Amino acid sequence: MPKKSRIVTIWLVGLFSHRSGRLIASALGVAISVAMLFSLGVFITTSATAMTKRAIESLPIDWQVQLVPGTDPGSILSAAQQAASVSASEILGYADVSGMSATTQGTVQTTGAGKIIGLSPSYINQFPAEFRSLLGAQSGVLVAQQTAANLHVTVGDTVSVQRIGLPPVDMTVDGVVDLPYADSFFQAVGVPAIVAPQAPPDNVIFLPIDQWHALFDPQSIKRPDTTRLQLHIRLARNLPSDPSAAFIQAQRWTRNLEARIAGNGVVADNLAARLDGVRTDSLYARILFLFLGLPGVLLAGILTMAIASIGKDHRRQEQALLRVRGATTSQIIRLAAQEGFLMGVIGGILGIGLGWFVIRWIASISLVGMNVILLVAIMAAVFGLLLALTASVQPAWALAHQTTVAAARQNVGRYQQPLWQRLYLDVICLVLAGIMFWRTAGIGYELVLAPEGVAQVSLSSEAFIAPLCLWVGSALLIMRLGQLFLARGKRPFARLAHPLTGNLSGVVFAAMNRQRLRLAQGMALVALAVTFAVSTAIFNTTYDAQARVDAELTNGADVLVQGTSAAPAGDKLAEFKVLPGVVNAEPMQHRFAYVGTDLQDIYGIDPARIGQATHLANTYFASRNAQATLADLASHPDGVLVSEETKNDYQLVVGDRLNLRIQNAADHQYHVVPFTFVGVVREFPTAPKDSFLVANSSYLAQQTGSNAAEIVLLKTSANPVPISQQVQTMVASMPGVKVTDIGAAEKVIGSSLTAINLRGLTALELAFSVLLVASASGLILALGFEERKKMFTSLIVVGAKSKQLGAFVWSEGLTVLCIGLITGLSSGVALAGLLVLMLTHIFDPPPDVLQVPWVYLVLLLLAMILSTVIGVSHAIRTAKQAGVSELRAL
Repeated sequence: MPKKSRIVTIWLVGLFSHRSGRLIASALGVAISVAMLFSLGVFITTSATAMTKRAIESLPIDWQVQLVPGTDPGSILSAAQQAASVSASEILGYADVSGMSATTQGTVQTTGAGKIIGLSPSYINQFPAEFRSLLGAQSGVLVAQQTAANLHVTVGDTVSVQRIGLPPVDMTVDGVVDLPYADSFFQAVGVPAIVAPQAPPDNVIFLPIDQWHALFDPQSIKRPDTTRLQLHIRLARNLPSDPSAAFIQAQRWTRNLEARIAGNGVVADNLAARLDGVRTDSLYARILFLFLGLPGVLLAGILTMAIASIGKDHRRQEQALLRVRGATTSQIIRLAAQEGFLMGVIGGILGIGLGWFVIRWIASISLVGMNVILLVAIMAAVFGLLLALTASVQPAWALAHQTTVAAARQNVGRYQQPLWQRLYLDVICLVLAGIMFWRTAGIGYELVLAPEGVAQVSLSSEAFIAPLCLWVGSALLIMRLGQLFLARGKRPFARLAHPLTGNLSGVVFAAMNRQRLRLAQGMALVALAVTFAVSTAIFNTTYDAQARVDAELTNGADVLVQGTSAAPAGDKLAEFKVLPGVVNAEPMQHRFAYVGTDLQDIYGIDPARIGQATHLANTYFASRNAQATLADLASHPDGVLVSEETKNDYQLVVGDRLNLRIQNAADHQYHVVPFTFVGVVREFPTAPKDSFLVANSSYLAQQTGSNAAEIVLLKTSANPVPISQQVQTMVASMPGVKVTDIGAAEKVIGSSLTAINLRGLTALELAFSVLLVASASGLILALGFEERKKMFTSLIVVGAKSKQLGAFVWSEGLTVLCIGLITGLSSGVALAGLLVLMLTHIFDPPPDVLQVPWVYLVLLLLAMILSTVIGVSHAIRTAKQAGVSELRAL
């Protein structure tokens, strides 16, 4: 065997036989880093794929191509099939009409302008998500729900349609339908957003396409600007898994089509628009990875470096011995590199295995190919290998210039205060973090911007200054305070540790004083691990709670019963209240009101009782005080809350009189009703994202002549799914009534950012947090005692009893544990608050307070205590077993 190979072999055999604890512990640190990086990488990749998949699943139409008059629809369809893979296509006719009227129950109802749509018999089958049948047939003359309410018509009634430039025509209603995606169905294709209608039309009737052509082709001759044809297309959607790549591909398909039709049509690219929003969400997902996952990876690396640096004196002695035997600096470095390589290989294999187990537990790896997983695994393994090499080579390099026989004999040196302590770098970092926190709270910070419609991450240095300074500053401050306590805290230590140390408190404190640098580093590591665990747990718990708040905001309550003006859900209110598991049931009116020319939803509530059935957060209101705002509404019988957009558009001031036009139940005509503007509402249960109004139900009922409640909100004490099923059975005979539970709303919301499955990310991060905390609080202590077992063996030889030996060991372990825990908790809460503030735009709506996961924190504390007990017990057992053999080695 060559001499060099023999030296390496002897060195590695020696490591396994005499330094196996340090080698294995360092490999475990590398394994945690690799496993966390690998798990997070695969998780983010699968999450991005899930975001893309869920987003396009709910999209009913990919392309809406509006044809230029005189263009052959077949040529446009042929061009679309050449540009992309088309799975479904239909030609529709759109016609404007000046009004509609109907005579029912002896009264005549009229409406304003509307739309008449021509559909082929196969349209509803090809695009089933566009329609929801409420009453009657699914073909023939179909009236939209709002139109049926405006005209007060039902199946069998006759509607007179006022064509433009032609005599009116009568149509007999065959069915009533709802349009879940009316906004996109009636979007103004090719019209600038600033002049496009802000809401879909209120009056819509659907006809068979042949009947539409017969009635409105003559109108297109007289007024060609009032009719148009559209081609609705759904694509095969063979898209890349990454949202950004999918968005680019969708845009390329559209541009290809636009080039082929050469101006004979205008394309509304719904697919690219949806993917553009998902692309923004994917950027937020990467931000979550940076702010929540990356600190854990870095902390695992710091822990590995700390484990590798333990035993500095032993390293100095080993290198001095190698120098005596003729080893050069380069040979010593190569031996250290061999140690690091071995540590990296072992840690990489263990880390990939652990990461694979974790990722299969929390993510659907079937969403991505094995080549992607393999690439992430290689990157994580390379990172682990570089970390291991750095952890082993850096200490060897640092000691190489002073590794002499004299230096090897030197066990105690003069302590010199580090530069950072003399410069008060810890205080500077904390002050800077506070300034940046105050600045962010004052002006806000948008992490994701969309300049010129292109979403991008706006991550300047400001985004990282506050959390980075808080991390660094708190760690350095803990080291400073820890060393200060171990240098000058003899009296308080004696009082606190007296039950454990008895009369040995002075001796124990003196021993700890000599090790104050190592112990302070241990405190800082424990504190950093606790900070990561606590901040991650609080942020994720807060996010999870807000996701439910968002779902409740969307659904209205645990169970939502949404009826119509013809079949109000409030008619069953008394029956809902007595259902098992229903805590409360509150009615809510849903009508429509004109603010100027803008038709908005208006909700009638009982301000004193609405909060008993649903959650009303302070952030829903501009005053940020839900209770006070609802009290103001209750104190003004004619009061109304308006959206911020409406307040700004109409220059309203609290106390202003606001005249709204609302339909009266007696004559079904819109009449002016005076209201008093009392406040601004930003969000409200079941309300749309855009403009809406909230008023007192008693006043709304009085002014409209109807106290019917179209909506009922149910608060449950049990699983809402079986209750919603019971409610569905109860309203089966009521046409158009829809029942949804909060779980279904959460799934719908999950089609965007929450598709990254934050619960899975939480499980991943918190599991690794426990490992990091346990490693920092137990492994560091165990290895530190391992390096000083000669001292403890000497105590045993001179007659120290187990209790006296335990006083030394337990005092160190509990001091590191308690100080690290207390400081880590405080800095973790502060960091969580900072992260919630900086990532506030991820929350919808923003949280009122942080949510603390007490159960997890208790488990974290138990893990710390258990790991400390194991580490200390290992140290005592090692010292007892060493005996006189270790004393001879002194």
